[in-house]
Amino acid sequence: MAAAFNEMFADVDVCRPGYKFLQRWLKSTPPDVLAARRSEAELLFRRIGITFAVYGTAEAEERIIPFDIIPRVFTRAEWQRLTRGLEQRVRALNAFLADIYGNAEILAAGKVPADLIYRDPHFRPEMAGLKLPNNVYIHIAGIDIVRVDDEDFYVLEDNVRTPSGVSYMLENREVMMRLFPDLFAVNRIAPVENYPEELLATLLSVAPHSAPDEPTVALLTPGPFNSAYYEHSFLADKLGVELVEGRDLLVRDNVVVMRTTEGLKRVDVLYRRLDDDFLDPLTFRPDSTLGVPGLMNAYRAGNITLANAVGTGLADDKAVYSYVPEIVRFYLGEEPILKNVPTWRCREPDALAHVLAHLNELVVKEVSGSGGYGMMIGPVADTTTREAFAAKVTANPANFIAQPTLALSTSPTFVDSGVAPRHVDLRPFVLSGADRVRIVPGGLTRVALQQGSLVVNSSQGGGTKDTWVLDA
Repeated sequence: MAAAFNEMFADVDVCRPGYKFLQRWLKSTPPDVLAARRSEAELLFRRIGITFAVYGTAEAEERIIPFDIIPRVFTRAEWQRLTRGLEQRVRALNAFLADIYGNAEILAAGKVPADLIYRDPHFRPEMAGLKLPNNVYIHIAGIDIVRVDDEDFYVLEDNVRTPSGVSYMLENREVMMRLFPDLFAVNRIAPVENYPEELLATLLSVAPHSAPDEPTVALLTPGPFNSAYYEHSFLADKLGVELVEGRDLLVRDNVVVMRTTEGLKRVDVLYRRLDDDFLDPLTFRPDSTLGVPGLMNAYRAGNITLANAVGTGLADDKAVYSYVPEIVRFYLGEEPILKNVPTWRCREPDALAHVLAHLNELVVKEVSGSGGYGMMIGPVADTTTREAFAAKVTANPANFIAQPTLALSTSPTFVDSGVAPRHVDLRPFVLSGADRVRIVPGGLTRVALQQGSLVVNSSQGGGTKDTWVLDA
């Protein structure tokens, strides 16, 4: 694995332009002051109540995501290059989903294997032929980005089902503004606080044609036992919309209504944080008590917009991910701005043979895995783990892909030993409406707090940072 790109230093004593103000600040701030600010940040997060449940652990309800007080910095030019690539990628994925559930021209052209699509558990035949407002399937996307050098950003994953983490982006900024107002006073840092307004504008723009002049938006949550429930309630509050569970909704004459203290009220746009399988027991899992019976009938009738659309999980699949560069070329006639990580599809015999022969060098992932689960990092795995994964891959090759072990870039991080580089990734949030694509200048930076670790997922011990885009 190559040496990691250091985002702060181009050389031992050469600080990159975007980080010079941070270098001066760190030199002038004693470690005990940084430690005190870190303690204050943790106290603030506990008071606010930001928690992240990790299923199967006794302390799940009490866990907070560790927060690093040293921000990650992008220059305006870097951010502009990144946002162009993000917009291009999400436009292509929306076109792909509209085509797959429409004429399937990309399959007829042989650019993507038909069996990969039709055997995918996230493919929803119920969506075939269904016309959505402005053909927008992915209203909210969280695209995981890693950086390996000065020029190149790589997409690690496309999260387009029910992407999470935006509440941490917003709360990270609020805490940093409380703790370090002096830094904000002397630097032009692009705001992220307008994300809720941008999200609401996006959702209202895709209201169904049958909606009244002032559509009603609601946020559908599985309930308080879900690991991301804090974010659901946080966003509903910020958006100024009702937070509802399936039991709060019903379908009358193919129209979704919610129970209120003033009687039944029509819902036109449902920002759902509930997986497809549980949305409607009459269409999907009949044992689901979380969804709304008849919801899909209202959806087919064009009386409600679901964000994100049913069936978007197809574009979450890590095997489909490997075809995204070709998807961009097919629908947009453009070369991809953001690179894919080279990927071996184990469903292909030659790729399978290569992966099994190089397990000690590769990262192997389940195609539908998430949160850092269902994966093996070959260079740090022991022999027993690699042998177990080899058996899994051999038994079901189509369920796995493999990628080289990327040297994720490093950003300065305050740890117990002081300020040290730690590996990071970034999840910017892309909003696609009927009118335009919106991307707030920032995102959720996740950081692997353990020295040498490449696993940034909060469920696996990672933390978060505020992400600063310099506006000048």
